[in-house]
Amino acid sequence: MDAKRYSPRTLILEILAILLGLLFLVPFYFVIVNSMKTFGELLRNTASLPEAFYFGNYLKVWEIMKFPAVFMNSLIITVCSNIGLVLISSMAAYRMVRHPSKWNNLLFACFVAAMVIPFQSIMIPLVKVASSVGLLGSVWGLVICYFGFGVSLNLFLYHGFIKSIPREIEESAVVDGTTPFGVFWRIVFPLLKPMTVTVVLLNSLWIWNDFLLPLLVLNNPYLRTIPLATYAFFGQYTKQWDLALAALVLGVLPIILFFLALQKHIIEGITAGSVKG
Repeated sequence: MDAKRYSPRTLILEILAILLGLLFLVPFYFVIVNSMKTFGELLRNTASLPEAFYFGNYLKVWEIMKFPAVFMNSLIITVCSNIGLVLISSMAAYRMVRHPSKWNNLLFACFVAAMVIPFQSIMIPLVKVASSVGLLGSVWGLVICYFGFGVSLNLFLYHGFIKSIPREIEESAVVDGTTPFGVFWRIVFPLLKPMTVTVVLLNSLWIWNDFLLPLLVLNNPYLRTIPLATYAFFGQYTKQWDLALAALVLGVLPIILFFLALQKHIIEGITAGSVKG
C-alpha cells in the first residue's frame, strides 16, 4: 500500500523540495566560505572554496567587535524581552478567553489590528516618545519597546491555544480551593508549554537579528548588539567583507543552534493554536 502511495508526482515534489532547500542554502555557503578567505582571495573569486582555510578573520572580528560584550548585550535583551512577552501575553490571553466581554473582544481586535502596522510608519513617533520618557540609550528601554511590538502576535497565538484547554480542569482546581492565580500558574501555564516554546523561538529569531530598533534606541556604543557591531564593518568608502562575513557567522551561529535544538516544537505549537482555536 505504501508503494502504491509513492507516485511519480510525489517523487517530483520531493526533488523540487530538495532543490528549493539547496537554493536557500546557497547564501549560507557564500557567507561561510568567504569568511575563511583573505580579502584579496575573496575579491578574486567568491564562489570557489578557499585555497587555504584562513581563520584569522574570526580572531580579528572577536577583538574588533569586542564579541563577548556585544554577545552579552544581545543575550540580555533577547532573554529579558522573551520573559516579559511570555508573561504579559499569556496572562492577557487567559483573561480574554476565560472572561469574554465586549471590552475584551474589542481589546483583542485592537491587538490583532496592530499586527498589520509596519514599523517604519511609527518609528519616528516611537523615538520621540521614548526620548521623552527616558528610554533612549538604555537596554531596558529597548526591552520595553519590544514588549509593545511583540505582544500582539504573542497574545494572538496564546489566545487560540488557550481555547483548546478544557475548562473542567480549571473548575476541578477551583473546587479543590485553588486561587485564580494558582489555577493559571499551576494548571494552565504548564499546559501552554508547546505554545510558549513556539513564542520564545519566534521572538528570539526576531529580536536577536533585529537591526533598526536597536539602532534607534541604543545610541550608546557600549550597548551595541551583534547586528549593530557587524554594521561597523560597512563604511562609507570601504567595506571589509572578509571581516563582515566572519562577524555574520559568529552572530547567527548561536541563534541557529538554538533554533535547531527547539524547532520541532514550532509546527506543533502553531498548529495547536490555529486549528484548535
